[in-house]
Amino acid sequence: MVTGKLPNDLLEDIVFKYIKHKRKDILTGAAVGEDNALVDFGDDVAVLSTDPITGAVNDIGSLAVNISCNDISTSGGEPIGLLMTILAPPETTYEDIESIMKDAGETAQSLNVEIMGGHTEITDAVNKIVVSTTAIGRVKKKNLQRTENINVGDKVLISKWAGIEGTSILLNDLESYFIDKLSENMLEEGKDYGKYISVLKEGKIGGQLGVNYMHDITEGGVLGAVWEAHKAIGKGIKIKKDLIPITDVTLELSKILDINPLRLISSGSMLIIVKDSQLDELKDRFKKENINLSVIGEVTEEGIYMEDNGNLSVIDPPEVDELYRALGKFNTR
Repeated sequence: MVTGKLPNDLLEDIVFKYIKHKRKDILTGAAVGEDNALVDFGDDVAVLSTDPITGAVNDIGSLAVNISCNDISTSGGEPIGLLMTILAPPETTYEDIESIMKDAGETAQSLNVEIMGGHTEITDAVNKIVVSTTAIGRVKKKNLQRTENINVGDKVLISKWAGIEGTSILLNDLESYFIDKLSENMLEEGKDYGKYISVLKEGKIGGQLGVNYMHDITEGGVLGAVWEAHKAIGKGIKIKKDLIPITDVTLELSKILDINPLRLISSGSMLIIVKDSQLDELKDRFKKENINLSVIGEVTEEGIYMEDNGNLSVIDPPEVDELYRALGKFNTR
């Protein structure tokens, strides 16, 4: 099998179809385009999400905390705690484990999230360190998103820009390769993109305004997130390529590695669907937080398309993220 998250068609064919038992208190379970499970506790809803960090070498403690907390925020929820599992190969040092936990602890503190427990194990079942986190959060039931309220003409937006996480990982893990291919300023800028990984502010603002859909843009990049949103809302989406924000650093890196930045993992960017009546206030609140927000398309009756210079192309479902394709060229996995 190819490296990366299992494609959505295989998820439906060999994973989801075996999840048959349902409970009334599970409001949202396993599904394409849904970042979290939601559990009914009366007036409050528990929000749960789990994610591994497998594509990065540097900063994996910080990434592990941010990625799972980001998922909680897509439901407008507040993350409160984390369970963390570390699986490390035998050549791992005590200093490696300590560095991971130092980064994770500092990031959790900055987000007001407690690392409640977990598991740390040295095992030859892995050939590099894998960190998996499960985040727990909460949201008021009255504030839950309602995808059934999404209508044709609603706007599709993304925060920040495409390829944030992928750019950070590639420039940090492959710095020696890029040192004579990018300017010093571009290299340092891209390496520092990790500071933009959190989308908790986006999620909080969206939750307060009652937007009907938010989705953290992770594996599969912007195009993968748009396709997954289309599946989740049960309607079509059309986006415009020239409206998708991408930094010069990510564009240049993508050109050097011959990868598609719109298919590059982009934790730190949130896809949001809003009504016209919510758009101005959303923009104002994002501007006050100094967060870039771009309208890239709108909801349609059916189909999933990207417009480029007047030409429409179908957006295919996400497959292998461009991060893994890039790393594969260096035999880093």
